[in-house]
Amino acid sequence: MFICTADQMRAIDQRAIDQYGIPGLTLMERAGRVVARAAARMLGGTDGRRVEIVCGKGNNGGDGFVAGRLLAMDGARVHCLLLSDRPAVTGDARAQLDRADAAAVPIVEITEPGQLGERLHADLIIDAILGTGLKGPAHGLAAAGIAVINRSNAPVLSVDVPSGLTADVPTPDAVSRDRWPCVRADRTVTIGLMKLDVAVYPGKAWAGEVEVADIGLPAEAVAAESLWLSLPTPDEMAWLLPRPAPNAHKGDRGRVVVVAGSVGLTGAAGMACQAALRIGAGMAMLGTPESLADVMAAKLTEVMTRPLPETPARTLSLDAQHGIDELLAWGNVLAIGPGLSRHEETSELVRRVVARSPRPMVIDADGLNAFTGRSELLASRASDAVITPHAGELSRLIGRPAGEIQADRAGIARQTARTLGVTVVLKGAGTVVADPTGRVSINPTGNPGMATAGSGDVLTGAIVGLMAQGLRPFDAAMLGVYLQGRAGDLAAAALGRPCLIAGDLIDWLPRAMVDVERG
Repeated sequence: MFICTADQMRAIDQRAIDQYGIPGLTLMERAGRVVARAAARMLGGTDGRRVEIVCGKGNNGGDGFVAGRLLAMDGARVHCLLLSDRPAVTGDARAQLDRADAAAVPIVEITEPGQLGERLHADLIIDAILGTGLKGPAHGLAAAGIAVINRSNAPVLSVDVPSGLTADVPTPDAVSRDRWPCVRADRTVTIGLMKLDVAVYPGKAWAGEVEVADIGLPAEAVAAESLWLSLPTPDEMAWLLPRPAPNAHKGDRGRVVVVAGSVGLTGAAGMACQAALRIGAGMAMLGTPESLADVMAAKLTEVMTRPLPETPARTLSLDAQHGIDELLAWGNVLAIGPGLSRHEETSELVRRVVARSPRPMVIDADGLNAFTGRSELLASRASDAVITPHAGELSRLIGRPAGEIQADRAGIARQTARTLGVTVVLKGAGTVVADPTGRVSINPTGNPGMATAGSGDVLTGAIVGLMAQGLRPFDAAMLGVYLQGRAGDLAAAALGRPCLIAGDLIDWLPRAMVDVERG
């Protein structure tokens, strides 16, 4: 499913009007009709139900007038609050206001905040105040209308995006409902295409459940915009799932090499290996410091271990290079980094391994830290690579502040993927996956309970395990992130979010895969 920015959506709408002859009034009518249908579903039927619609003076308000007219025709008791005087409503929105008037929908002009009262009393509130064009925080009548909606007890349906949503809005849990001028919706009907504003956090947290309204935009008008953002759907992920042939043996399902671990950090190595096998790889071999090999062999029944030369600090030494070369001659993919430590000699080993590896690889954690200030060395490697940083690790890698990265996660992940020639998995709420061609996917699964030590190691194993089974780096990253998030959602439902640990993600991966396969 494509995701668009506000500017891209405006361009598509205008192209549909100018080049394909669809009047703006028609698009608005279709949008309002979908909103009305969503409202009817939320109400469980419209007859006699009271609906308050808070409308701005722009096109968002026009969608609200359409929804109000249609709901009234269907038996609902509709009451519209217009946050302006009537002369300020122009264009298609004015035409829809006039149609609502003709249908005898009560419309009250609100020109002073005091006219709003403290709260709205209804079975449903429809928020049609502001759309995607807002710059900076809402103010004046719009802010007052938002505050009244948030103080009310009725469920809220927002049109296109929750009114007041901007790039700098915090998550709802960080502020009280009446202090920040953004509607906290139970459901949002976003018009035409999924909007970036509600696909990622913090907007996703304000939007509630998001429904994309098909309003009949010509496919050609959309294609001409060359959209590069997408949201994975269950059907797309099911199509990517590896399906072994009936006569497949373990070698056909892929041989994973994991170079990981140091004293005190053996868990990271173990979880990466277990996740790779659990997601379907046929075999896994762990290369780890020799003094830890016996420990790892005891922990990992299904994983082969290879003791490698170590430093006095019990981290991998440069002498481990030969052994790793032998492992890569056996395996078909490499995961490097989990729990390796930032020991200077180990970091140099990582740089050498990555530079000359003949196998595609996933580089995580201390594997990425080895390239701090030396990202050009990562760009000059010989094979395909997936990197899996969180914002702090990416900050160290590319030399940009973590706050700047968080403010434009999709854009900076895309730029990094192109610059370094890697697939970037920028971890966090709404994990971003970007590849060197410019494609970007934003993951919809997962929950805050997954913010626990070891989750990243599980993800590394999941992605490398999928690559071992033949998936291309971008597809493996996108599917691995999706499945891990789905496993986290299932585990949270069974155990509670606060109780999750990384091992639960491994345990629930099989159920996540079955769910995706069955649709």
